[in-house]
Amino acid sequence: DEILRSLAGPPSPPGLAPPGWRVPVDCVRANELCAGEPSCSSRYRTLRQCLAGRDRNTMLANKECQAALEVLQESPLPLYDCRCKRGMKKELQCLQIYWSIHLGLAEGEEFYEASPYEPVTSRLSDIFRLASIFSGMDPATTSKSNHCLDAAKACNLNDNCKRLRSGYISTCNRELSAAEPCSRRKCHKALRQFFDRVPSEFTFRLLFCSCKDPACAERRRQTIVPSCSYEDKDKPNCLDLRGACRADHLCRSRLADFHTNCQATFQSLTGCPGDNFQACLGSYAGLIGFDITPNYVDASTTIITISPWCSCKGSGNMEEECEKFLRDFTENPCLRNAIQAFGNGTDINVSPKNPNPAVTVLPKAEKSPILPDDVNDSNTAYDTSVISTCSSLQEQGLKPNNSKEQSLCYSEAQLTTDVMPGQKTFMDPKAGSSWHRESRILLLIPILI
Repeated sequence: DEILRSLAGPPSPPGLAPPGWRVPVDCVRANELCAGEPSCSSRYRTLRQCLAGRDRNTMLANKECQAALEVLQESPLPLYDCRCKRGMKKELQCLQIYWSIHLGLAEGEEFYEASPYEPVTSRLSDIFRLASIFSGMDPATTSKSNHCLDAAKACNLNDNCKRLRSGYISTCNRELSAAEPCSRRKCHKALRQFFDRVPSEFTFRLLFCSCKDPACAERRRQTIVPSCSYEDKDKPNCLDLRGACRADHLCRSRLADFHTNCQATFQSLTGCPGDNFQACLGSYAGLIGFDITPNYVDASTTIITISPWCSCKGSGNMEEECEKFLRDFTENPCLRNAIQAFGNGTDINVSPKNPNPAVTVLPKAEKSPILPDDVNDSNTAYDTSVISTCSSLQEQGLKPNNSKEQSLCYSEAQLTTDVMPGQKTFMDPKAGSSWHRESRILLLIPILI
């Protein structure tokens, strides 16, 4: 616990932002300012006419269209550089204005699109402090508890969180007929309302709670009622799913925001742009409530795998692009590290000296309905042995604690960062052989004891 708190560091000042950064004007206000200035207004109308029904190359080949774009880009008015706030009162109108300018400029040219939302400048440590105030529990000091059950109980103590959570659970579990188990459209709408209107100190704890047994992990997987909001009879092609999402301004914006904030980068220690875990987790939550909704694929406690409900079958000559899109979810070190950091109750801002030892994967849990908030998951059929951690190998040697079924031993690096097995973000390629030898030793010692 002391190690985790030291990693968290001092709380970040409110409104922390990079030097020279200024809050952008929202597109609704920027549109009003442009409408009041004749030159901006006429150029904006011209640009919208140029973008209507034309691809980017055709639009840019037209001198009048090019001139209109250049005037808006160089104008002191903020229309071209406007952004939107997620959950703002006129969010959809704001996004429509944004894409009326930027849609034709990015279409077909780039795999990723820039986010239309304002940058997130807060840190995860801000949420940890708020969560402890609201729930009376500090996530860094409740290592023996079921964090997902704690998250549900904390939500029930807040009227807004409890009301909206009960609302989407009821809607998503309401059976319409034998052929139609639920209304997917209404379920998605209720989920969007929950994640847009409930503060992240509650929603993040429900989505990203850390787990040490499959029962807890299954509760986490069931957070969004996946039988209605996520799963379907057949998996669509991922590029078809992306295309359908991009046809909707709101879904397109949330997807662009996810790519902007969670796109894996090796230029930072954490694998995230700007080392901002908060921004990545927020943009992930913003995707929930659309057909492209991501979720945990199973109840594994050792390897977190996230994916939308889709596959790359039938991609033809687009298979490489499809696989690249899917890997942004399934093999994304930024997203994984962000989830792990939240589960640890800390922002990770240092790289561990030693790679993680291998661990044994626990049996996959079967699907289950939403678990009641008054039931301790450790008493369910998913009960497994407690995973105990060891003291530092370098300082004290191995001293595993025996449980009634199984005991796994982690190195200090694992306790400090809790980065998942298989995670390549912090792996030193030169240490490969020694890491494998250490892994075998760690796995054999508890058996011999």
